[in-house]
Amino acid sequence: MNKQGCVILIAGKGGTGKTTLTSLLINIFREKRRGSILAVDADANSNLAETLGIDTQTTIADIIDAVKENPQSIPAGMSKDRYIEYQVQSSISEKEGFDLLTMGRPEGPGCYCYVNNVLKNILTRLIKEYDLIIIDNAAGLEHFSRRLTDQADFIIVVSDATLAGIKAAARIHQLRKELKIKVKNEFLIINRADEKDIDFEIIKDLRLNYLGSIPQDENIIEVSRKGTALLGLKDTPGLEGLRKIEEKLWQKN
Repeated sequence: MNKQGCVILIAGKGGTGKTTLTSLLINIFREKRRGSILAVDADANSNLAETLGIDTQTTIADIIDAVKENPQSIPAGMSKDRYIEYQVQSSISEKEGFDLLTMGRPEGPGCYCYVNNVLKNILTRLIKEYDLIIIDNAAGLEHFSRRLTDQADFIIVVSDATLAGIKAAARIHQLRKELKIKVKNEFLIINRADEKDIDFEIIKDLRLNYLGSIPQDENIIEVSRKGTALLGLKDTPGLEGLRKIEEKLWQKN
């Protein structure tokens, strides 16, 4: 690893299993001892903590709302922005093998820009403190326009095997280029599908860089249905498929 951590952005349309894949990747990075890991839940509809087995935590939005309600809590001589960033860094949840930072949903209307800017500023510093930073973005295209980061080592776009899903992945790819977000590698992962079910001609026509597929896995579905952590999964078809993909990813780093 270089002095700046390896940044991995996870993107995809809703319902493709993006957050589940993020959680499982964190599990694999941890078990393979890839270095210090910061997981970032940049989705306002936060549920990455749940899949990682973290029950309670303070989000960036919680901190901003608390300061807004009680501005006198800011110490004398400290700006509001600096105080909020200090509180955010203190709120990072620590678990064995990784840390977690969550954006959260602000209480009032029109607050997302400020929450997003706080997260962006914090990430600028934290990227230098971890070996791996994996960011679970909001579903769809909005997160790229928020520009949490202007560059990344990897963007992984998650899709299902449907034509609509793959075309959505292509739109994410195109928007990333239009916004001039610099990436070293951009990949497509097809989730919940065997390779025989994938139309590779469409992927080729849309100029997407296919990395691999993850088969349908009833074990993962059952754990997700129960709302329990995915970190306890061991040898299941989906996890084994993702381990192979992770090896390819690591070789390209």
